Amino acid sequence: MENHKVVVVPCSGIGKSLGTVGRVATYKVIERMKPEKTRTVCLALLTMGDDDALKLVRENPCIAVDGCPAQCSKKNIEASMGKLAHNIVVTDVLRKNRSLKPDGVIELNDQGNKLAEIIARALSEKVDEILREEKCE
Repeated sequence: MENHKVVVVPCSGIGKSLGTVGRVATYKVIERMKPEKTRTVCLALLTMGDDDALKLVRENPCIAVDGCPAQCSKKNIEASMGKLAHNIVVTDVLRKNRSLKPDGVIELNDQGNKLAEIIARALSEKVDEILREEKCE
C-alpha cells in the first residue's frame, strides 16, 4: 500500500479555457504541491483502454478533474473500473468564484490562473484526505 499514489485525471477539454484550468490545477498538484503523493494519466490513453493507464486507475484512488458538467474524466474512470475517490468540476468552483473570468487555452489569463490555484489547493487537501482514509501514507 505504501506505493499507492492518488491519480489525478484531468479532462481533455481541448480548446476550452475551463479544461485548461483543470489541467493547470492538476499539474500544480502533481509537479509542485504533492509530487511524492500523486500521478496523472492521459485521459485519451484511459479511454482507449491502454493497459498501463487501466492498471494505474484500478490500483490507486483517483480524482477526476472535469472542466464542464459532462464530466468525461469521471465517466471514463468509472467505465474503466477505476477507483474514483473524488471529482471536481471546474464550473462548480467557478460558480463560487464568479468574479474570476478565466480566458485562454494555451496560456491562461491571471483570473484563470487564480481559479487553477484555488482548485489546486482543494485537490492538494483532498489528496491528503484520501491517503489518510486509504492508510497509504
